[in-house]
Amino acid sequence: MTNTSAAAQKAFIDPPARPPFYLRLGLWLSTRMAGRELLPARLLAWYPPAAFSSGVLEALIAHHDGNLAARLLKLVRLQTSFAVACPFCVDMNAVNRAHHEITPAELAALQGRAALEAVPSFSTRERVALEYARLISRAPLAFPPEFVERLKASFTEREIVILASTAAQVNYWARLIQALGIPPMGVSDQCEL
Repeated sequence: MTNTSAAAQKAFIDPPARPPFYLRLGLWLSTRMAGRELLPARLLAWYPPAAFSSGVLEALIAHHDGNLAARLLKLVRLQTSFAVACPFCVDMNAVNRAHHEITPAELAALQGRAALEAVPSFSTRERVALEYARLISRAPLAFPPEFVERLKASFTEREIVILASTAAQVNYWARLIQALGIPPMGVSDQCEL
């Protein structure tokens, strides 16, 4: 981030003064769920199909599922946020990280300041999921065969789809948010990129 504080930064564009009436319920719901008004939702009101599709994507993404604990999915969302260097995404996905018992050493590894293998509190499944999130967030995409074998040995087909869609969802938001110049909201205790 630059030296300008997040509070002083503005998005590239302003939201519409009066969003279409049929989007107001969705905007109200997003505000209620987040506990504050979300600028991305307001800006997407300029193009309602993008607002609807983004809202559906966000509403249906997994936050826990069977053997995929909420902590593992929170780690994947945070890892992806750091991998794509999205300050807004890091800020939003770091909310409640203490609730998921994400330690300072784990956070350092997610930020790339320590090797995943050097953090003993990560389980084998968590390490594989975090490596997968990193690979999904790189360009060009490449998945070494030996990694795919470890992935398939650690997760079921359903779990792999959930992990891939979770990381892809954060990638989608990161690209959209950065393309609109949306600054972090300042909702989490700060996690620097």
